[in-house]
This record gives sequence, C-alpha cells and structure tokens, in this order.
Amino acid sequence: MRTIKTTLLFSILLLPGITSLQGQNNRFRWSSELEQLKRVDQLPLYRERQLIDQESSYDRTGGNNDGFSGHYSYIRKEGDNLVLADFRGPGVVNRIWTPTPTSDTLLFFFDGENQPRLKICFMDLFSGKVYPFVKPVVGNEIGGYYSYIPIPFQKSLKIVFQGNHLMFLQIQYRKLPGMKVESWTGEFSHSDRKLLSEVAELWADITPSVENYTAGLSEGAVMEEKTFTLLPGEEVSFFEKDGAGRIVGLEVDGGTAFEGIYKDVLLVSSWDNEAVEAIYAPVADFFGYAYGKPAMRSILMGRQATTNYCYLPMPFDRSASMKLIYKKRKGVKQNPLSVTTKVYYNDNGRNQKSEGKLYTLWRREKPELGEFFTFLDTKGKGHYVGTIHQAQGLRPGMTLFFEGDDTTYVDGGMRLHGTGSEDYYNGGWYALLDRWDRGISMPLHGSLDYSLPMNRTGGYRFFLSDKMSFEKEIYHGIEHGEVNNNFPVDYTSVAFYYANRSMSSRMEPTEALRKVYLPDTHVFFPQLMEITLEKGIQVIFDRGLALSSFGKGAVRVMLNDVPEGKYRVLLNYHEGPRGADFQIWQRQNQLSEWISTWKEKEGYRERVHVGDIQLTPQTNSITLHVRDNGKSNLFELTLITLERID
Repeated sequence: MRTIKTTLLFSILLLPGITSLQGQNNRFRWSSELEQLKRVDQLPLYRERQLIDQESSYDRTGGNNDGFSGHYSYIRKEGDNLVLADFRGPGVVNRIWTPTPTSDTLLFFFDGENQPRLKICFMDLFSGKVYPFVKPVVGNEIGGYYSYIPIPFQKSLKIVFQGNHLMFLQIQYRKLPGMKVESWTGEFSHSDRKLLSEVAELWADITPSVENYTAGLSEGAVMEEKTFTLLPGEEVSFFEKDGAGRIVGLEVDGGTAFEGIYKDVLLVSSWDNEAVEAIYAPVADFFGYAYGKPAMRSILMGRQATTNYCYLPMPFDRSASMKLIYKKRKGVKQNPLSVTTKVYYNDNGRNQKSEGKLYTLWRREKPELGEFFTFLDTKGKGHYVGTIHQAQGLRPGMTLFFEGDDTTYVDGGMRLHGTGSEDYYNGGWYALLDRWDRGISMPLHGSLDYSLPMNRTGGYRFFLSDKMSFEKEIYHGIEHGEVNNNFPVDYTSVAFYYANRSMSSRMEPTEALRKVYLPDTHVFFPQLMEITLEKGIQVIFDRGLALSSFGKGAVRVMLNDVPEGKYRVLLNYHEGPRGADFQIWQRQNQLSEWISTWKEKEGYRERVHVGDIQLTPQTNSITLHVRDNGKSNLFELTLITLERID
C-alpha cells in the first residue's frame, strides 16, 4: 500500500480569511461558497434547511416556449427594464446559465439598496474578461454559457436586465436561513484571490488526480492495488474493509475491455452490509462511456488514457466492499479481462449526524409516451450530486427528444424546472455547428456524444456548491420530447446522491439492458454533414445543401457513425426551374443514372431510392455528381437516409 500525502492545498485552506463551510458563528462569506468548488472532500456533508431554488424561462403552460419569445424570461417589468429575479435573503446565487447572452447590462441590487453594487455586461458574466468572473469557473463551449461564481446576499438580491428582449435563462440560488451572510462587495482580499486562482487551476486540470482531493476527512489516504484476471461468469472482490472509513478515490484500468456494444462487466459496492448495493451498474455507464466508447473526462469522474477514475468520497460506518462481476452472454464469445484496480482510503469513518453515504442509482428504460424519465425518486435526508445520461431516440430524424425539461421536486414542492435537456447540462442549441454537436468534456458538465445519424446524445453534470439538498424526499427527472413526453426514447442514467438511508431497491442490468441499442435507419442532415468538394462545384447552406456546378462537379459526403452493413440510400431534394441533374456514386461504383431536378414549378421529392451500398469503415461515403442540364445548374439536397437491408 502507498500513502497519499495531504497536499499543500489543505494547509492553505486553513489560513485566516478562508473558512470551511459556514465559518465561525454561522458567518458566511464569498469565500465560504467558493471553497465548495474545490473541497470535494466536503461533498458528503448535509446542508440543514438549505434548499435550492431556481428562476428560469420555462414555459408555464407546459408548452415548448422556454425562451424563444422571451415571455417567461423575466418576472416583471420596471420601466424599460426586465427584472429577472428578486430573491429574499439570506442566500447565495450558485449558478447562472444562458445560451443567449447579449451586450446589454445586468444590474445586481443587494439588500434593498437603490444603487447596484454589481453592474456588468451580460456577456461578461461568461467571457472571463471581468474579475472575479474568470475561466473556467465561467465560460461556454457546448452552446451554453455558465457561471459558478457565487453571489451572496443577506437581505435580498434583485437582478435587472437593461434591455428589451431576453431569451433562455436559469438562475439557481440557495437559501441560507439563520446565516450571517456577507453580501457581495466587489472587493476581494489576497486570500480570496488566491482561493479563486486555486479553483480555476483545479478546474483547468485535464489530468485529474486523487491528490487534488485528499484534504479534510479525506487526508492520510493509503492506496490498495490489485491486478487480476476476470473470467466470464466470475466475480472478483478487489476491496474489503472492516471497520469505519472512507474511500477517497477509485481507479479501474481494464485497457479497452469495457468498450463495445456489450456492457457485461458490473461495478458493485456495498456499505455496512446493507441489503441493497450502493453501487450496481455496468462499468461503462458508471464512468460515463457513451454507446460503447469512453466519453466523460470531468475533474471528478471519467476516463483518461485507459484508467477509469472516480474521486467522489465514499464514507462508511462499519464495512465496505467493492467487486467486479463479469456477466455471461449467450451466443457471444467473451474473452478473459485483465484488470488493475486502485482504491484510496483511510480510517476516517462517517460522521452519522452530518454526513451521508454515497449511493448511485442505475436505470435504463423506455418510458411510456406521456411519462417522465426518472433519474431519482427517493425518501430520506441527503443531497443530489450528479447525473450521467445517455439519450437514445427511437424515431429516426432530428433529436427532438432533447427538447424535454428537467424537473426537481424537494420535500413536496417544485424547486427547479429547466428549459431543455441540453440546458440542464449547461449546453445549448443541439445540431448546430460548434455548439451541442459532439462529445465535449468540461470540469463539471459536458456532452457525452451527439450523432444525428444514430439519433442519440447524452450529457453529464456534477453538483458541488449547487448540490440539491432534501430533508424528506426528492424527485429528479426529465422529459423526452417537445411537449407531453411525446418522443419515444431509450434512456440510460446513473444518479449520484448522498443520503442517510440505503436504497430500497435497484434495477437489474439484464442481458438485453447491457447491450447498446443500434437503430436500423439513419438520417443525415445538411448542417452537420462532413463534405469534400471537387473542382467545379460550389456549396451554399440555404434550405439544405445547394450544390452549384460549373459545367460538372462533385461533392463527397461522409456517412460517419453508422455501423457496417448493407443499406438502401434515400434522398430528399427540391425540384424546380433552377434544378440541375445529379448522379450518385460510392467511390468508383455508380449507384444511379442521371436524375433531373428541373421542373417548371417548385416541388419537393422525399425518400427517392438512388441505390444500395455496402458500408464499411473504408467505404463510408457517397459522392454526388452534379451537372448543368442546359436549363440550370443547382441541386438542393435536404436529407440523406440510410435504411439497413437485412
């Protein structure tokens, strides 16, 4: 075993001016909240009566007007200005998100004052140009702009937008009853600045290490390492401990063994001999893989190189056990797996009055139309700290299932209502170039994947300062579809939370549920097509791909993401007085004769069969040849559909 030394970081946190939790005598400063963005060791701690609430632009009628019109993006008007929030204190704003910031000014009025203490261009909440709103604690990447810089207030906080139109918005805050809150002053001490610098440095670290989190009750950890071979049908225990303690970090290296469409290796953990396991999930899902491939790389969990890591603290009272189970699969050759595990732990048991145990709920379901997909529905005392979510549509085409809003009920009342699924993951604008258009990992949130041809996506989000506390019960779920859960889906999730009681039941990952779903129809949309132009052709993205030929030219379209196989190729395109002729090839193999799109009147053709192809990683493309037919030289393509041939 190897001892993990307590880092210098912990010593710094004990300096004057940087207080842990609420500080002395219930005093709450700006740094008290900022500290939570790095002190992962404090994640198990309960928050007494500190409930999360949110102002957001969601459609109060149940429709999908969550910001497009701006009708629900403010709570009232004051003259020519829009009041976005009017919170009663004491409290703190944890998170501000929007995909549509503007150059208009935001005014923050504290404690009933007539003059704003904070006046800032809305865009500069996220740009990193105005201190203390520094990257990556603020920023944007996957279509959404976010800020986790805390904004505390003692009596009240009114946020005013000096503009006439605002679109999508979420402002999340936490009530701090009985706390002596030092409201925002805009002045920051040397220790404040040092702490913010440390948070930013931690969030910017793309090679997470357990040593970043060995502070407080997580200090003095030792490491237990095991290397073993795991056979189909076998289970191997790699960590057992009697007596109180806490796991500070877990690393599992299986090379590429956990990749692929079969998720047959389960991670199983139990605390204190509880009847239902605290962790019971496929390794791939637990560590944020997406549809057979590594995807997540947050500061807390994910995979880097071949190592899967989790640095969420796991305190226990009397015992802990961890094992891997390799489930057998009928009719499939399963190879032995070589695995190395590292568990970092100490003897600091759980404080039963102030800390919860970590539980994770794995679920995979095809919810009925009209019904929400549930991440977690449980009773007890605790707080919700993370979601990993794979979202597969079961109807080919646009990913409209991701229009669904998240909803959270705590202790009998609705606390948060989101504005769209990618918004929940701090993203925005799916299917648009350089927004929510691929898998991207950020420190606490990200997109796991995005593929229009496979009709799937997914996201993850972890909650530190904004963890969602509950005293009696919590429901946390998400819609699928624009309204009334109207899109058929296959959703897989892992919910992470701390609580004072074990789970009463869990879902069994059956053989069918451990296999990645593969659709048999794949639709390619122009806005995300990967194309290569030949000399003699010009492309404009208008009402599809408008291909203009100068005599004759060609465009190759890559058919990425789609599994190998034989497919029918179907095209949607416009016809009219400007229509040219086109022909389809797959590399040097001609699929169709010349087809004319010239017509006297405007028209539209759907699902025109132009040939069949054998798709492999070497032949995953088609080429569109376009020629001037003497009347026009324009071919307007809107969709390519592939249908698998059995």
